[in-house]
Amino acid sequence: MESEIEAVRRSLLTGRIVAFTGAGISAESNVPTFRGAGGLWRNYSPERLATPEAFSSDPRLVWEWYDWRRGIVRAAQPNPGHLALSELQRRTPERFTLVTQNTDGLHERAGSQDVVKLHGDIWLLQCTRCGREERNEQVPLNLLPPLCRCGGIQRPGVVWFGEMLPEDQWERARRAARTAEVFIAIGTSAVVHPAAGLVLVARLTGARVVIMNPDPTPVDDLAEWILRGPAGEILPRLI
Repeated sequence: MESEIEAVRRSLLTGRIVAFTGAGISAESNVPTFRGAGGLWRNYSPERLATPEAFSSDPRLVWEWYDWRRGIVRAAQPNPGHLALSELQRRTPERFTLVTQNTDGLHERAGSQDVVKLHGDIWLLQCTRCGREERNEQVPLNLLPPLCRCGGIQRPGVVWFGEMLPEDQWERARRAARTAEVFIAIGTSAVVHPAAGLVLVARLTGARVVIMNPDPTPVDDLAEWILRGPAGEILPRLI
């Protein structure tokens, strides 16, 4: 793998870079993935809980799950992969974009700036009545479900299955992918769309694609380089 790492390292010396991260990088900080063995909660799959329909049917149950997840995220620490991406941005601030599918905020805690968040932020609460948004990092929350000052029920500020991605964040991500010269997909299963489609967008517009993941992905055939292994081990060697 050393020859591939050296080749990718050289490719980062010039040109626009996009790092696209998925749940795998946070799993290395012990944040359970949706699809992994640790994703199941009280015999519920996340796909059943992370939907508008589930929230409408039982907002307290959904919030119990998110309150549990927020506690796990709060206890987690950025790992060497997060820190390496922060360092890469520090070295190449004018030509680096970090796009993430993760909602946990670990990239920011590692020092990354201006992160494009495709699936929202678990620390944001949105009122279902008035639309007001507020940041709340209290763990655990005092009241489930939490209430807005208008009296409306608040929901987690994340994108649920069946919902559209935030238009501004999606457009920023697409623009970055279209103009990237090196596109590094890190710790993503590449099965959640439309986000996973960014790899194809980057490849079709001329980027050199790097796949960094312990397991094969559906987009491996788009890659110029495949680096098998955890981000926390490979990224520090790359940077």
